[in-house]
Amino acid sequence: MNATLSPKALINARAIAAGPAPSKAEIRRGPFRPERLISARERRSGDMFVRLFRTADLLALISFAYLCTRPATANGLLKAPFGDSLPFLAITLLTYIALNACSLYRFGRNENVLQHVLKLVSVMTAAFGCGLLLIQFSPDKTQVDWALRFWFATTLSFFVLLHLLWWSLVARWRRQGKLVPNIVIVGATRHAQKLIEAAIEQRDVNILGVFDDRLVRNPDQVGGVPVLGDVASLLGHKITPYVDRIVVAIDTSAKARVKDIVEKLRVLPNEVSLLIDVDSDSERKAALSRMADMPLARVSGISEDERKALYKRVEDLIIGAVALIVFAPVMAVVAVWIKLDSPGPVFFRQSRHGFNNEAIMVWKFRSMYTHLTDHTSAQQVTKGDPRITRAGRFIRKTSIDELPQLFNVMKGEMSLVGPRPHAIGMKTGPDESARLVAEYAWRHRMKPGVTGWAAIKGSRGPMDSQDDVRRRIALDVDYIERHSVLFDLYIMAMTIPCLLGDAKTVR
Repeated sequence: MNATLSPKALINARAIAAGPAPSKAEIRRGPFRPERLISARERRSGDMFVRLFRTADLLALISFAYLCTRPATANGLLKAPFGDSLPFLAITLLTYIALNACSLYRFGRNENVLQHVLKLVSVMTAAFGCGLLLIQFSPDKTQVDWALRFWFATTLSFFVLLHLLWWSLVARWRRQGKLVPNIVIVGATRHAQKLIEAAIEQRDVNILGVFDDRLVRNPDQVGGVPVLGDVASLLGHKITPYVDRIVVAIDTSAKARVKDIVEKLRVLPNEVSLLIDVDSDSERKAALSRMADMPLARVSGISEDERKALYKRVEDLIIGAVALIVFAPVMAVVAVWIKLDSPGPVFFRQSRHGFNNEAIMVWKFRSMYTHLTDHTSAQQVTKGDPRITRAGRFIRKTSIDELPQLFNVMKGEMSLVGPRPHAIGMKTGPDESARLVAEYAWRHRMKPGVTGWAAIKGSRGPMDSQDDVRRRIALDVDYIERHSVLFDLYIMAMTIPCLLGDAKTVR
């Protein structure tokens, strides 16, 4: 006999069949939020290593071409007839171009490893075929033909193994969340709903939250993604250091509202983009699968050039390692002096703003008495400050207290050159420095530096007025827009003369 369930019982039965209801915390986190948020800085470093694959592949191609050409050229590669070396020059160049053209460094989420290997084999086979056609220009066709076949067998085997290694590394970084861009959406609109639906299907990006000024008219969530507040709350939200891009998903026809929101968001270090209306599902999916090429009209924020970022990181690692070795004896002597001068730890750690407003722990030599240490920089140092120890006066005056920040550089939290890291909540007079200048957060669009453009231009030490803050921000932004390896080397070269000639600055 069939029993008829009451509406309430039917709802309960469906709930039981669907499994346990999500908790309030799970609803608040949404469908994309990972267990551990990874900062934008960490994800950029993972992405930078992916770019190194191209360099490694190019070096491997050159090496194999050189090694395989030597047996075919008895008098040496440089003295060999051009016809003998032409096939190897061609296959090296063609292979490298084809590897990039066939997107073999994209490692797409929807592509499996077998597809990747098949494309790699196709590229190498096509290049080998071109090399065989060019043998007719060689004076010693037999020897070059043998060398070319040896090149194909060895290079193909090596590259298959190498790209399997690249694939496993990328898969690991992706599982850790290092290669999945985090975005937040401004505007609880139909455009946001469609973007979230496509993102849930594709899983190419993490949409951490939605912000909207019209909270009264909007639901608590859009497509399962929580509405975390209005635009004003986004400006100081703790989620911003983990966000790669802020997407404004408001109908572009509402020009006044879009302009107002964009102006509010300009104070953030995050890149802000305007979502251009995309109507078809295929266009939305394609956009999400290649986040870097999403159909967005760039509105504000400085997109750091990948090559510049790579060069800057290599510069930091090489010069930073040399600096640690050179200054190790000085640091050891200073550590002993601090320990003998006053009781307490040798090092002082302070939470400061890093890239993208990320909170980082910056290392310094302790220069204050332990019981008088100011961890928030609520009171800036003054002339004859009684909180400073005898050893502290010397190491602050000479900036030796900053040397432990080389460890922050090697860790990737700081750079050798960049805007100086300010303590979170640092004050200029009675006001918090970050509130005195609207563009203050722009200095966080790059990693902070041990030295910087502002430091060698006289903006060093405490800031006593709004004009001091404004001048430093202007110099920091100027550096961010102009930075290069040569500019960094110039700033590093000028740092010591500037410190020696800067007797008036109180530190």
